[in-house]
Amino acid sequence: MQFGGRRKKNSINPQSELYGQHLQFYGQPPLENISLSEFETFAVERLKLLKTVENLGVSHVKLTDLYISKLEKELKALNFPYRPDAVSIVDFDALELKKDHISHFILRLAYCQTEDLRRWFIQQEVDLFRFRFNDLDPKQQLEFLHKNNLRYDTISSEEKLKLKDQLINSSFGVSGITVMEHEFYKVPFQDALDLVRLRKVYLKQGYAYIPHQDIVTIVLNDFRTRLSKALALTARSLPAVHSDERLQPLLNHLSHAYVGQDYSIQKNVGKISLDQIDSLSGKSFPLCMRQLHQSLRENHHLRHGGRMQYGLFLKGIGLSLEQALQFWKMEFIRGKVDADKFDKAYAYSIRHMFGKEGKRTDYTPYSCMKVILSNPPSQGDHHGCPFRHSDPELLKQKLQVYKVSPSGINQILELVKGMHYQLACQKYFELTHNIEDSSFSLNHPNQYFLESQKLLGGGKDIKREMDAPQRSQENAASKGSTATQEVAANTSQHLAEMTEDLDSFFQDA
Repeated sequence: MQFGGRRKKNSINPQSELYGQHLQFYGQPPLENISLSEFETFAVERLKLLKTVENLGVSHVKLTDLYISKLEKELKALNFPYRPDAVSIVDFDALELKKDHISHFILRLAYCQTEDLRRWFIQQEVDLFRFRFNDLDPKQQLEFLHKNNLRYDTISSEEKLKLKDQLINSSFGVSGITVMEHEFYKVPFQDALDLVRLRKVYLKQGYAYIPHQDIVTIVLNDFRTRLSKALALTARSLPAVHSDERLQPLLNHLSHAYVGQDYSIQKNVGKISLDQIDSLSGKSFPLCMRQLHQSLRENHHLRHGGRMQYGLFLKGIGLSLEQALQFWKMEFIRGKVDADKFDKAYAYSIRHMFGKEGKRTDYTPYSCMKVILSNPPSQGDHHGCPFRHSDPELLKQKLQVYKVSPSGINQILELVKGMHYQLACQKYFELTHNIEDSSFSLNHPNQYFLESQKLLGGGKDIKREMDAPQRSQENAASKGSTATQEVAANTSQHLAEMTEDLDSFFQDA
């Protein structure tokens, strides 16, 4: 697969130009040929990295020691550049730099499609850029500025001496002893509005005097502006990209892709009895599934969206097909559905969900992203994500009923207000399990259940083998380059058809 246009014939090695520095503005698109397998692998792993950046940015103070150590660990685990101990390209892993560069541009294609996606992508990339820029030593930072033509004017020693008192009073960490050792940059004040707003710079005649340690703010504004414009331009070229049948399905699903464990593969079938479900719902079900279970018990019925979401979840925690048929039938016949109608109208759909009818597809339990982004609930529905789809006041009342503390409710509602729905669910997990830090990143309702069972001591019997084969995008991407066409086709089919056919079978009779 070819990125960009034709290579220019010259004596300069394009790779040296692109990968000659640890940090870049991603101004020039990649010139590499990569396979579809690499395309997907790079995209999924950068998406994991940006998800980690998002989670750490909400749960920790940015650039604290704990934040830095966790982000460094993730960068290293995913083979992205993370510790620039030297300036020369020789000291960097060229493959890491190539992966960083190409993966950024792939996600540009996926996240330029809507305003919400663009906003999310820009924020995570800016936070990642801030971390990397601050990781450079002052000499490397200066070289980065020069290589990117960010030649901000430094003031002379004479001007510094003249403005000594004003610079000391306006700049954090600058004293009378050290003021002459610091570099100060003179930039138009409109380029430093964040620092002006915080009153961290000296202003004079339309210029802001910025100490070197705060220059990152100016660089970040520049990076944000460039990236925002680049995403707008990329969005214009999407029709041409979508005409490529190899890329279009991959890009469509990357923006809300789930990149974790595949919970459709079970090694714990039959380990849960039907008698356990009521007690498990109160202590180990995420709020979305607890809400569905409660509605089912109260109304003896769920509409098709709720049955899909809850039925696949129960399948994922270990209910066998026979148990599922018994569970749904026992509940429905307590309402307005008799046994004969259930067998005719609903039993087929349950067998279909377990891959025993129709295309015999082994359907996957919904991830958090799928619950949040697809098929929002309407009047009379109980599916979806309570943190995303519930009115804040109703959510507050529900949390009070479930005996969440007032301070805990306020923390959850703050996360919801900031549109951090998965983090709100993770906070709910911590509050209901009386732990300070859940030490995992929540991406799936079935993951919530397993982590809860581990904490409560029920994880020995009700536990998935963590080394079970996975059919997530991550493993699909690791297949050999000889099967690249199959990767695209299979990924598209698995993601797009995962529940497409099932919807029709779950419609109310």
